[in-house]
Amino acid sequence: MPATTAKKVLLAAPRGYCAGVDRAVIAVEKALELHGSPIYVRKEIVHNKYVVETLSERGAIFVDETDQVPEGARVVFSAHGVSPAVRDAADARSLLTIDATCPLVTKVHKEAVRFAKSDQTILLIGHSGHEEVEGTAGEAPEHTIVVNSPDDVDGLEVPDPDNVVWLSQTTLSVDETMETVRRLRERFPNLQDPPSDDICYATQNRQVAVKKIAPQADLVIVVGSANSSNSVRLVEVALQSGAGSSYRIDRAAELEDSWFDGVSTVGVTSGASVPEILVRDVLDALAGRGYETVEEVRTATEDLMFSLPREIRADLKAKEAASRA
Repeated sequence: MPATTAKKVLLAAPRGYCAGVDRAVIAVEKALELHGSPIYVRKEIVHNKYVVETLSERGAIFVDETDQVPEGARVVFSAHGVSPAVRDAADARSLLTIDATCPLVTKVHKEAVRFAKSDQTILLIGHSGHEEVEGTAGEAPEHTIVVNSPDDVDGLEVPDPDNVVWLSQTTLSVDETMETVRRLRERFPNLQDPPSDDICYATQNRQVAVKKIAPQADLVIVVGSANSSNSVRLVEVALQSGAGSSYRIDRAAELEDSWFDGVSTVGVTSGASVPEILVRDVLDALAGRGYETVEEVRTATEDLMFSLPREIRADLKAKEAASRA
Protein backbone atom coordinates (compact mmCIF):
# COMPACT_ATOMS: atom_id res chain seq x y z
CA MET A 1 0.00 0.00 0.00
CA PRO A 2 1.26 3.52 -0.77
CA ALA A 3 2.21 5.64 2.23
CA THR A 4 -0.45 8.06 3.39
CA THR A 5 0.63 11.71 3.22
CA ALA A 6 0.49 13.30 6.66
CA LYS A 7 -2.18 15.93 7.09
CA LYS A 8 -1.07 19.34 8.36
CA VAL A 9 -2.03 22.99 8.61
CA LEU A 10 0.15 25.92 7.57
CA LEU A 11 -1.03 28.86 9.69
CA ALA A 12 -0.17 32.24 8.21
CA ALA A 13 1.25 34.98 10.40
CA PRO A 14 0.53 37.84 10.53
CA ARG A 15 -3.23 37.31 10.31
CA GLY A 16 -6.38 38.71 11.87
CA TYR A 17 -6.87 41.99 13.69
CA CYS A 18 -4.80 44.98 12.63
CA ALA A 19 -4.15 48.03 14.82
CA GLY A 20 -6.90 50.10 13.18
CA VAL A 21 -9.54 47.40 13.66
CA ASP A 22 -8.48 46.77 17.26
CA ARG A 23 -8.75 50.49 17.99
CA ALA A 24 -12.21 50.78 16.42
CA VAL A 25 -13.67 47.77 18.23
CA ILE A 26 -12.25 48.90 21.57
CA ALA A 27 -13.70 52.37 20.94
CA VAL A 28 -17.23 50.93 20.78
CA GLU A 29 -16.61 48.72 23.82
CA LYS A 30 -15.29 51.67 25.85
CA ALA A 31 -18.18 53.88 24.75
CA LEU A 32 -20.62 51.25 26.02
CA GLU A 33 -18.72 50.98 29.31
CA LEU A 34 -18.60 54.75 29.79
CA HIS A 35 -22.07 55.72 28.63
CA GLY A 36 -24.15 52.56 28.58
CA SER A 37 -26.51 51.39 25.85
CA PRO A 38 -27.45 52.47 23.30
CA ILE A 39 -24.33 53.52 21.44
CA TYR A 40 -25.07 54.02 17.76
CA VAL A 41 -22.55 53.03 15.08
CA ARG A 42 -22.76 54.30 11.51
CA LYS A 43 -22.24 51.30 9.19
CA GLU A 44 -20.41 48.22 10.45
CA ILE A 45 -17.60 49.28 12.79
CA VAL A 46 -15.42 46.80 10.89
CA HIS A 47 -16.43 44.35 8.16
CA ASN A 48 -16.93 41.23 10.24
CA LYS A 49 -20.27 39.57 11.07
CA TYR A 50 -19.12 38.09 14.37
CA VAL A 51 -17.78 41.42 15.66
CA VAL A 52 -20.98 43.25 14.70
CA GLU A 53 -23.17 40.56 16.29
CA THR A 54 -21.10 40.56 19.49
CA LEU A 55 -21.23 44.36 19.85
CA SER A 56 -24.96 44.36 19.07
CA GLU A 57 -25.50 41.94 21.94
CA ARG A 58 -23.69 44.38 24.23
CA GLY A 59 -25.94 47.29 23.23
CA ALA A 60 -24.47 48.82 20.08
CA ILE A 61 -27.03 49.78 17.44
CA PHE A 62 -25.78 49.75 13.86
CA VAL A 63 -27.38 52.16 11.39
CA ASP A 64 -26.77 53.01 7.75
CA GLU A 65 -26.93 56.79 8.08
CA THR A 66 -26.86 59.45 10.78
CA ASP A 67 -30.51 60.42 10.17
CA GLN A 68 -31.40 57.10 11.82
CA VAL A 69 -29.75 58.25 15.06
CA PRO A 70 -31.91 60.17 17.56
CA GLU A 71 -30.94 63.83 17.88
CA GLY A 72 -28.28 64.42 20.50
CA ALA A 73 -27.34 60.73 20.77
CA ARG A 74 -23.82 59.31 20.65
CA VAL A 75 -22.61 57.79 17.38
CA VAL A 76 -19.36 56.10 16.40
CA PHE A 77 -17.94 56.53 12.89
CA SER A 78 -16.54 53.23 11.60
CA ALA A 79 -12.90 52.38 10.91
CA HIS A 80 -13.48 52.97 7.19
CA GLY A 81 -13.93 56.73 7.60
CA VAL A 82 -16.62 59.18 6.53
CA SER A 83 -16.91 62.13 4.18
CA PRO A 84 -17.27 65.76 5.34
CA ALA A 85 -20.94 65.57 4.29
CA VAL A 86 -21.53 62.82 6.87
CA ARG A 87 -19.84 64.89 9.57
CA ASP A 88 -22.00 67.88 8.64
CA ALA A 89 -25.15 65.73 8.80
CA ALA A 90 -24.14 64.53 12.28
CA ASP A 91 -23.52 68.10 13.44
CA ALA A 92 -26.92 69.17 12.11
CA ARG A 93 -28.53 66.60 14.42
CA SER A 94 -26.34 67.61 17.38
CA LEU A 95 -24.91 64.09 17.55
CA LEU A 96 -22.04 63.33 19.91
CA THR A 97 -19.55 61.75 17.52
CA ILE A 98 -16.71 59.35 18.24
CA ASP A 99 -14.39 59.07 15.27
CA ALA A 100 -12.98 55.54 15.03
CA THR A 101 -11.57 56.08 11.52
CA CYS A 102 -8.33 54.13 11.08
CA PRO A 103 -5.42 56.62 11.19
CA LEU A 104 -4.09 55.11 7.96
CA VAL A 105 -7.38 55.94 6.25
CA THR A 106 -7.27 59.44 7.72
CA LYS A 107 -3.85 59.83 6.10
CA VAL A 108 -5.37 59.14 2.67
CA HIS A 109 -8.19 61.64 3.37
CA LYS A 110 -5.62 64.34 4.16
CA GLU A 111 -3.75 63.55 0.95
CA ALA A 112 -6.97 63.92 -1.05
CA VAL A 113 -7.64 67.34 0.50
CA ARG A 114 -4.11 68.53 -0.20
CA PHE A 115 -4.08 67.39 -3.83
CA ALA A 116 -7.51 68.92 -4.45
CA LYS A 117 -6.26 72.26 -3.13
CA SER A 118 -3.54 72.04 -5.80
CA ASP A 119 -6.30 71.53 -8.37
CA GLN A 120 -5.01 68.07 -9.27
CA THR A 121 -7.24 65.28 -10.54
CA ILE A 122 -7.17 62.42 -8.03
CA LEU A 123 -7.39 58.93 -9.52
CA LEU A 124 -8.62 56.93 -6.53
CA ILE A 125 -7.93 53.23 -7.03
CA GLY A 126 -10.59 51.29 -5.15
CA HIS A 127 -14.01 49.71 -5.27
CA SER A 128 -16.97 52.00 -5.97
CA GLY A 129 -19.51 51.76 -3.17
CA HIS A 130 -17.02 50.67 -0.52
CA GLU A 131 -17.35 52.88 2.56
CA GLU A 132 -13.68 53.80 2.57
CA VAL A 133 -13.79 54.91 -1.05
CA GLU A 134 -16.96 56.92 -0.47
CA GLY A 135 -15.36 58.67 2.49
CA THR A 136 -12.11 59.49 0.69
CA ALA A 137 -13.82 60.61 -2.52
CA GLY A 138 -16.15 62.75 -0.41
CA GLU A 139 -13.21 64.89 0.68
CA ALA A 140 -12.82 66.20 -2.86
CA PRO A 141 -15.71 64.95 -5.03
CA GLU A 142 -15.10 67.46 -7.83
CA HIS A 143 -11.50 66.35 -8.18
CA THR A 144 -11.81 62.58 -7.72
CA ILE A 145 -12.33 59.76 -10.21
CA VAL A 146 -12.64 56.21 -8.86
CA VAL A 147 -10.65 53.60 -10.78
CA ASN A 148 -12.04 50.14 -10.00
CA SER A 149 -9.54 48.01 -11.89
CA PRO A 150 -6.77 48.11 -14.52
CA ASP A 151 -9.47 47.71 -17.19
CA ASP A 152 -10.96 51.11 -16.24
CA VAL A 153 -7.82 52.98 -17.25
CA ASP A 154 -8.33 53.17 -21.01
CA GLY A 155 -11.68 54.95 -20.67
CA LEU A 156 -10.51 57.65 -18.27
CA GLU A 157 -10.92 61.30 -19.23
CA VAL A 158 -9.30 63.99 -17.09
CA PRO A 159 -9.22 67.81 -17.40
CA ASP A 160 -5.40 67.97 -17.53
CA PRO A 161 -3.47 64.75 -18.25
CA ASP A 162 -0.30 66.36 -16.88
CA ASN A 163 -1.85 67.19 -13.50
CA VAL A 164 -3.00 63.85 -12.10
CA VAL A 165 -2.13 61.93 -8.93
CA TRP A 166 -3.16 58.49 -7.72
CA LEU A 167 -4.34 57.38 -4.29
CA SER A 168 -5.76 54.02 -3.24
CA GLN A 169 -8.11 52.27 -0.88
CA THR A 170 -6.04 50.80 1.95
CA THR A 171 -7.28 47.19 1.64
CA LEU A 172 -6.59 46.31 -1.99
CA SER A 173 -4.49 43.62 -3.62
CA VAL A 174 -0.98 45.05 -3.77
CA ASP A 175 -0.24 43.34 -7.10
CA GLU A 176 -3.45 44.46 -8.81
CA THR A 177 -3.01 48.00 -7.53
CA MET A 178 0.51 48.16 -8.92
CA GLU A 179 -0.79 46.87 -12.25
CA THR A 180 -3.42 49.62 -12.25
CA VAL A 181 -0.72 52.21 -11.48
CA ARG A 182 1.44 50.84 -14.31
CA ARG A 183 -1.46 51.20 -16.74
CA LEU A 184 -2.23 54.68 -15.43
CA ARG A 185 1.38 55.75 -15.95
CA GLU A 186 1.29 54.49 -19.51
CA ARG A 187 -1.78 56.64 -20.09
CA PHE A 188 -0.57 59.61 -18.04
CA PRO A 189 3.27 59.71 -18.09
CA ASN A 190 3.38 62.61 -15.61
CA LEU A 191 1.23 60.77 -13.06
CA GLN A 192 2.24 61.77 -9.54
CA ASP A 193 2.63 59.23 -6.73
CA PRO A 194 1.28 59.74 -3.21
CA PRO A 195 3.97 60.66 -0.65
CA SER A 196 3.79 57.13 0.79
CA ASP A 197 2.09 53.84 -0.04
CA ASP A 198 -1.64 53.97 0.75
CA ILE A 199 -2.21 50.21 1.04
CA CYS A 200 -1.91 49.59 4.76
CA TYR A 201 0.88 47.59 6.36
CA ALA A 202 -1.55 44.93 7.62
CA THR A 203 -3.10 44.33 4.21
CA GLN A 204 0.35 43.95 2.67
CA ASN A 205 1.65 41.72 5.47
CA ARG A 206 -1.32 39.35 5.24
CA GLN A 207 -0.92 39.06 1.48
CA VAL A 208 2.81 38.35 1.80
CA ALA A 209 2.11 35.62 4.38
CA VAL A 210 -0.47 33.99 2.10
CA LYS A 211 1.96 34.09 -0.82
CA LYS A 212 4.42 32.18 1.37
CA ILE A 213 2.05 29.32 2.26
CA ALA A 214 -0.05 29.08 -0.92
CA PRO A 215 2.45 27.17 -3.11
CA GLN A 216 2.63 24.43 -0.47
CA ALA A 217 -1.12 24.27 0.21
CA ASP A 218 -3.68 22.07 -1.51
CA LEU A 219 -6.35 24.28 0.04
CA VAL A 220 -6.25 27.73 1.65
CA ILE A 221 -9.04 28.75 4.04
CA VAL A 222 -9.49 32.49 4.55
CA VAL A 223 -11.55 33.47 7.58
CA GLY A 224 -13.37 36.74 6.91
CA SER A 225 -16.70 38.23 5.89
CA ALA A 226 -17.91 38.69 2.33
CA ASN A 227 -17.90 42.51 2.59
CA SER A 228 -14.33 42.56 3.90
CA SER A 229 -12.24 43.75 0.97
CA ASN A 230 -8.93 42.56 2.40
CA SER A 231 -10.37 39.09 3.18
CA VAL A 232 -11.70 38.67 -0.35
CA ARG A 233 -8.32 39.77 -1.71
CA LEU A 234 -6.58 37.05 0.33
CA VAL A 235 -8.53 34.37 -1.55
CA GLU A 236 -7.45 35.91 -4.86
CA VAL A 237 -3.82 36.15 -3.74
CA ALA A 238 -3.82 32.53 -2.55
CA LEU A 239 -5.08 31.28 -5.92
CA GLN A 240 -2.68 33.50 -7.87
CA SER A 241 0.21 32.26 -5.73
CA GLY A 242 -0.33 28.56 -6.39
CA ALA A 243 -2.88 27.24 -3.89
CA GLY A 244 -4.81 24.23 -5.18
CA SER A 245 -8.05 25.90 -4.11
CA SER A 246 -9.13 28.64 -1.73
CA TYR A 247 -12.37 29.55 0.02
CA ARG A 248 -13.52 32.36 2.31
CA ILE A 249 -15.66 31.50 5.31
CA ASP A 250 -17.09 33.49 8.20
CA ARG A 251 -17.04 30.58 10.62
CA ALA A 252 -15.87 27.00 11.00
CA ALA A 253 -19.41 25.70 10.46
CA GLU A 254 -19.16 26.80 6.80
CA LEU A 255 -16.36 24.33 5.98
CA GLU A 256 -17.54 21.83 3.36
CA ASP A 257 -16.51 18.19 3.19
CA SER A 258 -15.97 18.28 -0.58
CA TRP A 259 -13.15 20.81 -0.19
CA PHE A 260 -10.94 18.25 1.55
CA ASP A 261 -10.91 15.45 -1.02
CA GLY A 262 -7.25 14.57 -1.63
CA VAL A 263 -6.05 17.48 0.52
CA SER A 264 -3.04 16.88 2.74
CA THR A 265 -1.92 20.47 3.46
CA VAL A 266 -4.37 23.21 4.42
CA GLY A 267 -3.32 26.85 4.65
CA VAL A 268 -5.23 29.06 7.08
CA THR A 269 -5.30 32.82 7.40
CA SER A 270 -7.75 35.56 8.33
CA GLY A 271 -8.56 39.09 7.24
CA ALA A 272 -7.62 42.18 9.20
CA SER A 273 -11.05 42.51 10.83
CA VAL A 274 -11.23 38.93 12.13
CA PRO A 275 -10.84 38.08 15.84
CA GLU A 276 -8.52 35.18 16.60
CA ILE A 277 -11.30 33.15 18.27
CA LEU A 278 -12.76 32.46 14.81
CA VAL A 279 -9.42 31.13 13.56
CA ARG A 280 -9.10 28.91 16.63
CA ASP A 281 -12.54 27.46 15.90
CA VAL A 282 -11.41 26.63 12.35
CA LEU A 283 -8.24 24.97 13.64
CA ASP A 284 -10.33 22.87 16.03
CA ALA A 285 -12.62 21.85 13.17
CA LEU A 286 -9.62 20.93 11.01
CA ALA A 287 -8.13 18.88 13.86
CA GLY A 288 -11.40 16.95 13.93
CA ARG A 289 -10.81 16.14 10.26
CA GLY A 290 -7.31 14.83 10.96
CA TYR A 291 -5.33 18.03 10.40
CA GLU A 292 -3.86 18.11 13.90
CA THR A 293 -0.33 19.25 13.06
CA VAL A 294 -0.19 23.06 12.89
CA GLU A 295 2.90 24.86 11.62
CA GLU A 296 2.89 28.66 11.89
CA VAL A 297 4.58 30.39 8.97
CA ARG A 298 5.58 33.91 9.99
CA THR A 299 6.72 36.51 7.46
CA ALA A 300 6.54 39.63 9.66
CA THR A 301 6.00 40.72 13.24
CA GLU A 302 3.54 43.54 13.90
CA ASP A 303 3.77 45.77 16.97
CA LEU A 304 2.00 48.93 15.78
CA MET A 305 -0.62 50.33 18.14
CA PHE A 306 -2.88 53.37 17.75
CA SER A 307 -4.18 55.50 20.60
CA LEU A 308 -7.93 55.43 21.15
CA PRO A 309 -10.10 58.13 19.52
CA ARG A 310 -9.64 61.48 21.28
CA GLU A 311 -13.30 61.54 22.34
CA ILE A 312 -12.88 58.27 24.22
CA ARG A 313 -9.60 59.42 25.77
CA ALA A 314 -11.26 62.63 26.97
CA ASP A 315 -14.18 60.70 28.49
CA LEU A 316 -11.84 58.25 30.22
CA LYS A 317 -9.82 61.15 31.63
CA ALA A 318 -12.99 62.87 32.89
CA LYS A 319 -14.16 59.62 34.54
CA GLU A 320 -10.79 59.18 36.21
CA ALA A 321 -10.85 62.77 37.49
CA ALA A 322 -14.37 62.31 38.85
CA SER A 323 -13.38 59.15 40.67
CA ARG A 324 -10.55 61.00 42.40
CA ALA A 325 -12.74 63.94 43.43
